[in-house]
Parts: sequence; C-alpha cells; structure tokens
Amino acid sequence: MTLALLDAPTGLAGNMLLAALLDLGLPEAEIHRPLAALGLAEAYRLELEERRSGGLRGLHLAVVSLEPQPPHRHWGELRGQLQAAPWPVPLKQRVLEVFGLLAAAEAAVHGHSPEQVHFHEVGALDALVDVVGVCAGLLHFGVGELVCSPPPAGHGVVATAHGTLPLPAPAVLELARLRAIPLASAEGFPPGELTTPTGLALAACWATRFGQPPTHVPRQVGVGLGSRQLDRPNLLRLTLADGGRFDSSTHQPQSTPQLETVLLQQAQIDDATPEDLAFLSEELRRGGAVEVLSQSIAMKKGRAAQLLTALVPPERAEALRAVWWQHSTSLGVREQLQSRWVLPRRSLELATPLGPVRVKQAQLPDGRWRSKAEHDDLVALARQHTLGIDQVRAMVQSALDALPPPQP
Repeated sequence: MTLALLDAPTGLAGNMLLAALLDLGLPEAEIHRPLAALGLAEAYRLELEERRSGGLRGLHLAVVSLEPQPPHRHWGELRGQLQAAPWPVPLKQRVLEVFGLLAAAEAAVHGHSPEQVHFHEVGALDALVDVVGVCAGLLHFGVGELVCSPPPAGHGVVATAHGTLPLPAPAVLELARLRAIPLASAEGFPPGELTTPTGLALAACWATRFGQPPTHVPRQVGVGLGSRQLDRPNLLRLTLADGGRFDSSTHQPQSTPQLETVLLQQAQIDDATPEDLAFLSEELRRGGAVEVLSQSIAMKKGRAAQLLTALVPPERAEALRAVWWQHSTSLGVREQLQSRWVLPRRSLELATPLGPVRVKQAQLPDGRWRSKAEHDDLVALARQHTLGIDQVRAMVQSALDALPPPQP
C-alpha cells in the first residue's frame, strides 16, 4: 500500500490531478486502455505539456474532444455502461463511486433525480477521461491511503451550461456538505473557480481524510498545473510517500486505526418540541457534524429534557455554533476537544442482480474488510421487487462475497 499526499493550495480539478499522476510517471496506456474498452479510443486526445507557473515547473493537461456531435450522456445510461465495462473490479467500483457522488450532488442542486443528470454535468467526455484516468492511475501506484489538504473553492461567478452561477459552484458546495469536506478560504485569490465538482468528487472518494499530512518520507512528487494565471503558482502536488502505516520490521502495510481530533458541542434543552429538536439535529448534520445524538435527562425541578450532542470537525466549529444559535432555544453550548480512533473506511456502489446498492466498508486492524449495505437501498429494492428485506440482504451479501478482496 502506498501513502499519497495531495496538496491543493490553489484548488482541485480533474485534469490537474491526472497531470500530476502523469508527472509521477503514469504510462498513458493506463488511461487509454479502460477508455478504449468503453468505445472512446477515437473520441479524445490528450495534450500534455511541461509549463511553468509562478516560476515552478509542472505538467499541464488538456483533454481535447474529437467527437463531432457529443452524445447526451444521462447518468442512468452512463451507469449501465460503466457497470458493463470489462474492467478490473477495483477500477469499476472507484469510477462508479465517483460518478455516483457527482450525480447525487448535481441532482440535489438542480432538483431532479440522479438518473436525469446529463452529459454537461457528469458525463462529459473530459469528465470521463479525468475520472477513469485518475482512478486507474491511483490504482496503478497502489495508493491505499490518500490525505488531502482542504482546497479553496473560489469566489465570484462562473459561466456554465446552466448559465452564470455563483462560486463556489453549487455542486462543489453540495459535495462538501455530503461528505463533510472542509473548504479552505479563498480570501486573497482573484475571482474565479478554483475547485471543480469533478476534482472534489475524486478527492472525496479517495481521501481517507482532509487535513495536515502525517509524518512521512517523500518518495516521488508529481505536479499538475492549472490553466488560470494567478498571483501565485497555480498547481497541485501529489506526493507518494512512506509513512506511519508501515511496519519497519516487515515493510508490509498495516491496517491501523487513525487517531482524529473532534470537537464535542453539547446543550441541555428542556423547552423545545420534539419536532424542533429533530429539525435542529438535521441542520447540525447538514452543517457538517460528524454525528448528532440525544439522551433523555432530568434537569432542575424534575423537568424532563434532552441532552443534545454533536461531534464536529474542529474547523467547522464556528459554522456549527451558528446553527445552534439559529435553531435551538439554548442560551449556551459547551465545547470540548476529544480524540477518537477510526478504522480506515471507504464507500462503493455495488452492482447486484436487483440493482445498485451503496456499501460502506471498514478495514479491521488484521487487514479484513467489514461491509454493510445502506439500509435505505435494501428497503428500496425490497419494495421494487416485492421481496422480503432478508431476501434482498442475502442477495447483496452474495454479490459482496463474489467480489475479490478490496484493494488495501
């Protein structure tokens, strides 16, 4: 397993990340082979060029479409094509996860179902090349853990197929909300888009966490350049490193839990309705809380109350305080920094005979993976096929058992 560190001081874009992988020495054939299997061998051209940005070198990549009349690629259709692709299972799982997340974000901001999301949102040729190429590249280098710095998203407006939209792009904000991704400040940057939906979706699906890198020994550094001229080098750096997950006696990767710092926010509330408490809990989750829970307690004069607790990434503390002030009746919020150990985890979309199912996986210290299907997906398939939920669960488990072990 390889530790990868993604430093994105001026934002994230799919072509920048793919350029960094090529700068690391990724053979172009690793990109072309899976795309050719989708019938896209003659549909694009890669224009790769070494350039300078702010005095620093790197590779710049442009994906040029050779399709005279690009087809409309709706997510429902594209998903079927990706599920049928003759690819290795890890590549298929990763690409489906990235596009599934993109489709969910775009659907949320446009107010329709993911199946209706069409080509200029998630299925455009350059997005296909970026997503397939980046996933194939990270698998080629054996990346098992990726730590990404919080990227700045940008400010101002951007021209899109939907017209002029505010920045950060709505899909970028939705992706950050869905995965509780911290976004760095864009203060001091000129107006413009710094992080794209495709770039953030790739980071969201590959990064084990967003924050400062662990202690490591760099082995290789790849630099991908952006197209915009900024007042500083417009680049991202992808470092392959040896780090804290390696056992020095065996040089074999270890599946060790990671220590994280979270902020506990807590308030005792005895004057809110159950409906208002449920709404407050949901808004705290929407605001980036890792978890929200409540306990029944007794306060002074024997009054029944609820102790509401939110676990919050420390960088989201101020934003979550604003939620407490706006939606709760509490006059104060207690805060305490706490440590927690978490297992390495990942999400994937599993193809089953009944339809796709989202699955969460956690890696145990002995290297085994524990999987759990999303209950909402099991319920939806049970209703769709008029089956018992236990039957659906058994079929999903059979599909899981048929997969090779996940890549570390």
